[in-house]
Order: sequence, then structure tokens, then C-alpha cells
Amino acid sequence: MHQYSIFPQPGAATPNAHSIDLLSETLATYLSAEQVIQVRRAYFYAEEAHSGQSRRTGEPYVTHPLAVAVILADMHMDHQSLMAAMLHDVIEDTGITKDMLSSQFGDAVAELVDGVSKLTQIEFQSRAEQQAENFQKMALAMARDIRVILVKLADRLHNMRTLGVLAPDKRRRIARETLEIYAPIAQRLGMHMMRVEFEDLGFAAMHPMRFDRIRAAVKSVRGNRTELLEKIRGAVEQYLQQEGHSARVIGREKHLYSIYKKMKTKRKSFSEIMDIYAFRIVVDSVDTCYRVLGCVHSLYKPVAGQFKDYIAIPKANGYQSLHTVLFGMHGVPIEIQIRTEEMEEMANNGIAAHWLYKNSGGEASGSHARARRWVQGLLEMQQRAGNSLEFIENVKIDLFPDEIYVFTPKGEILELPQGATPIDFAYSVHSDVGNSCVACRINRRLAPLSEHLQSGQTVEVITAPGAQPSPAWLNFVVSARARTAIRHFLKHSRKTESLALGKRMLEKALNSFDSSLQSISDEQKQRVLRNTGVDQFDKVLEEIGLGNRVSFITARQLLSRADADVSAAAQEPLVIHGTEGFLINFAKCCLPIPGDPIVGLISSEKGMVVHNETCHNSAEMRDKPERLIPLRWADDISGEFSCELRVDLEKSRGAIASLATRITGVDATIKRISVDDDDPRVSVVRLVIGVRNRIHLASVMRRVRTIKGVTKVARIRH
Repeated sequence: MHQYSIFPQPGAATPNAHSIDLLSETLATYLSAEQVIQVRRAYFYAEEAHSGQSRRTGEPYVTHPLAVAVILADMHMDHQSLMAAMLHDVIEDTGITKDMLSSQFGDAVAELVDGVSKLTQIEFQSRAEQQAENFQKMALAMARDIRVILVKLADRLHNMRTLGVLAPDKRRRIARETLEIYAPIAQRLGMHMMRVEFEDLGFAAMHPMRFDRIRAAVKSVRGNRTELLEKIRGAVEQYLQQEGHSARVIGREKHLYSIYKKMKTKRKSFSEIMDIYAFRIVVDSVDTCYRVLGCVHSLYKPVAGQFKDYIAIPKANGYQSLHTVLFGMHGVPIEIQIRTEEMEEMANNGIAAHWLYKNSGGEASGSHARARRWVQGLLEMQQRAGNSLEFIENVKIDLFPDEIYVFTPKGEILELPQGATPIDFAYSVHSDVGNSCVACRINRRLAPLSEHLQSGQTVEVITAPGAQPSPAWLNFVVSARARTAIRHFLKHSRKTESLALGKRMLEKALNSFDSSLQSISDEQKQRVLRNTGVDQFDKVLEEIGLGNRVSFITARQLLSRADADVSAAAQEPLVIHGTEGFLINFAKCCLPIPGDPIVGLISSEKGMVVHNETCHNSAEMRDKPERLIPLRWADDISGEFSCELRVDLEKSRGAIASLATRITGVDATIKRISVDDDDPRVSVVRLVIGVRNRIHLASVMRRVRTIKGVTKVARIRH
């Protein structure tokens, strides 16, 4: 099995042990002679282009692209990736252009080199923004050709191996970026060995003293462990041979960063972590995996609840294995992973193994397809995110998931982050499903949209035409895809609704001056745009709808009638349908319902707020007529509107239950109920109920008055 070059001393320069001839010998084992010649050509081209340049280590610069190509060769990457590795710095560091590379080595290689070159540093206001912008570029480059990220990861790996020559602050900055972004990407693409090296090198650069102490501690206990480790390994191997299974049993050691992370996050001591012995059993077929599982369970007692089948349900990055934990000899816990040779290659090299199997004529498209889906999801997020920092925040959520696996009603498996809700599930199916989601069933029972999903559940989403995402969903969704889609929809909806509302409000204001939007000329609109410093008239309408601009004043500016009669604006009320969306809000102070005389107050935070005409808040605004909009309810208005009732009720067993039953019996819903029991004889019940209009409310109040013990029923108006 091919592996990366042996883990070097952190911070030390990698010796230039690999010449192009040695690399060519490695490549000849899996590439054609013609392809090896092309890689050599790329090397000599890069050597000439970088002539006279040297690295901080003092070595000729070409040793860096050669080392990057060696890392990719160890993963059996294709010849175009290796050529791109040789040439990845020529556009950035020399006078050679993309077109020149294209004519020499073909469009595919030139595109790869250009993709890697675009992931360079640019000056931004903050380091966070700089990192975010670079990652956005990476997402775009990956979408065009996923090999770009593999070349970039190999480039970063060699830079990490030679960090020692840099100043400590620069070392820490690069190490932090590697731990936060590059190691999780390697994990997401299933490249375990690269992730381990990233993490250990990053840990050594970030916390050199902690690294040295843990490494020394591991070295000191290794001697005591070796004998027991070998005993367990021998016992397992011997038993499998007796049962007729050909298998490799390999002892696994935890890498230093994972020990450090477990000590830190799980608050465990070093001895507790080192008490667990881990083995990997590699076999020839999937069928043998399950047979070997049965063997080890009969050899040692399994720990209940610790078995995981990642063969039937692979991890999001394509990882497949059977995991189990056993009570070994002397009661020591033993972690076992069982997998095939192909799964072993996939586990170590992830998506890079796709090219290995493609070259050998096999098929390993699962990992590749998953990576493509992930990159496509990144691209969608990038297009919808408000800025690069919002994008990177979402990507970090996506890079650190503890996955759960749930089923669609048709039996398809979807992987979601730990803590995901049915809303996350709906958006992972499709953004349109998420946007129109109204309810869900979990294992055939109706469940709240905020419920946390568990692995193995079957989730069914119920949608309705015209339904919209709620801003409240942002409080409980956990997947980056759902969060981005909801924010995008709300932003877009707010804009659309404010534009429509602003248009209606301006039309109404113009009507009061015997004019209309249709009769306003382009010249009049341009005059207002010049005066307000806005570039589009739609933005003026949007500002009116959002409450940041007053429709009446804008109408006067359009008509240039500064002396127009202000009171004329009160002639024709604006019609309210109740379905306008986010920008028409019903005041909490007076809770108006259809049938009440109403007025609208323009607010920069909430758009237009509908109040009762008699509400003290609307009365206070009478001296600001430009912010007051006369309103009336539409004749065909439907829906449910909140209003508040006070019911004085003599205390008796079941009285409040009777009250609730009576209210729901008249098709009204109880949204909130509170009881004041200060008086020993009378309970004061305050209810917020949902009704259709004043007639419906009157019917509810009549029914409540007929309850025995009710002494008073009144609608509360603050």
C-alpha cells in the first residue's frame, strides 16, 4: 500500500532525497511511458522557469514542486495532476502565462495550474476576511476540477513539513489555517493519512511544548504496551486463521493531535486515553468483513452499543468499515476496525484513491461522487452567502459535522450533521422543499419541525404551495445549506415584499394628488433619483416599503408640489389583505382584527405596523401625518388574527377546562393563557385567541358568557 513519505521531525526541512529520476521510477509502476515523459517535461520546464530562485531553506525552488509531485505520486494521482504540481507556481512566480502553458502542456493542465495559482494571498481588511476570500476562490476552482484541491493540499503539506525556517508568528498563523481549513477538507475528502499529518504538524507548530510532552509520554508508555499489544494481535490473527480467514491484523496507534484533542475536549487523563488498544483487520471481501466480525465477537465479549456499520451506511466522505469495541484479556478495551483492501485505500487516500482505481480499470466513483456533491453544495452556499465571512462561517459548520443518517420515505439515505432537524432534512432534499415545508412526520408520527433527528429515523416532509420559511427556523437549523438557503430566501422575500408595498403606498399617495405612477414621466423619476442619490427607482420604492422613506413626501417630490395640501393624503385608505408578508405587522399593543377601524404607522425597523385607530400609540403619532397611513380591511380578508380577552371566573373545579373547551368549540384557537389567582373567590383569566374577525370574536364572547361562574368578559386594548 502506498503511503506518504515518512513523517519528518516537525519544523525540520524535508531533505531533497527524491530526484526526478527516482520519481520517474515510482510513476512507471502505474503510468504509461508516454505519461511519465510528459511529467518529466513539466519538471524540466519548471526547473528552467524557476532558475535562480531559491526557498527559505536555501534549496533551489524547484525542489518544492518536485516534493509536491512526490506526495501526489504516493497517492497514485494521474499524470495531469503531477504536471500541474510541477508547474503550480510558474504563473505566480515567473513571467509564464496560462496561454503559454496551454500551448505546451494542453488546456487541462493549464486550467489546473491556473486554479491552484488563483488561491494566492490578496490584501483584505482583516485576516479573517482574507482567509474567507481565499476559501471562496478554492470552492470555485474545485467546482471546475476537483484535482485543484488535491494539488493545493499536497502543496500545503510540503509547506507544513518545511515550516521550521519561518518566524514563530508566521509559523503559528499557517498552522492555525491548516488546522481550521485544510485538515478538515482532507477529512471531508476522506484523506485520513494527509489529515493526520496536517494535524500533527499543525499541533507541533502551534503548541511546540505540549507536542513534545505528549510525544515523550507516548514514547515512555510504548514499551509497556508493546508486549500486550502483540499478545492481543497474535491471539486475534491465530483465531482468524483457525476459522479459515486470510486477514492482516495491524495495531493502530493514536496520533498525537487526537490524544491532545481528547484530553482537552473530553477532560480525560493521558493514561485513560492510552488504556484503549486499537487494531485494524484488513480482509479480501465485504462478505469476509461480516464473518470476521462474528469471529472477534466470539473471541472477546463485545461492548454493548459500540458497534457501527459504516459499510452498509458509509460516512459522508465515503469512509467504509465495521467498528466494534471488545473486552480483551485482563479487561482492557479493544477497538477493532474491519475493512477490505479497497476500503483501506479509500480510508487512507479518500478521493485520491478514485484516480488509483480509475487507472487500474476498477470503479471507485462513490467517494468521487460524494466529493462532487459536497463541492456543488459549497458553490450553492457561495452564491447565496451575503459575504465571504458568512460563507466561511457556514463552511466551518459543514466541515465539522458528526453525521447522523436518516431515511427518506423511499428508503434513500441522507447524511446530516448531529442535532439536525426536519428543516435541515428538507433543505438537504432540495431548497424548494425546504422553502415550502409546513410540517413533518418522523417514523410516521407528526412531529415539530424543531425536533432533533436520530440516526435510523424515516423522515417525511409535508409541503404546501405558497408556504414560506420562517425567520425563527434560523434559531434551530444546524446545517450550513439550510441556514444559507433560509437567509437567502428571507433577504430576497423582504426585498420583493418591500418593493410591492412601497409601490402600493406611493400609488396611494399620488392618488391623493389626483395623479398615478403610470402618469409619472422618466424625467420626474430621474429628478427624484438625483435629489436622493439613489441609482434605481425600484430602490426608492423598496425604501418606502421598508419605512425608510415617506411615500407622501416622495409623491410631492415627484410632482414638485411642495405646497400640496397635506390633509389630501387621508382621502383614500390603503387596503390590507393580511397576506402581505414580513413588512406588514400587526401591533402587539392593540392586536387589531378585521372589522376594527385601523391606521398604519411607518417604522424603519418593521415596515408598516397596523394599529387600532383608538390605540394610544397611533394617537401619539397624529402630529406626524407623513408617517400615518389610513388603512381599511379588504372585503374578502381571511386568515386568523390574534386578540386578547379578560375573563373573570368564579373558582371551581374544572372551570378553566370548561372555558377552554367552549372557546375551541367555536373554531377559535387559544394561543396563550395565564391565570391570576390573587383573589380567593375569583380567577382572572387572560387569553390570547385567534379569530377571523369582529363577528367571530363577538360569537366567542357570547358563548363564554353562558359558562356558569363567568362574571365578566371583555376585550383588552392596551
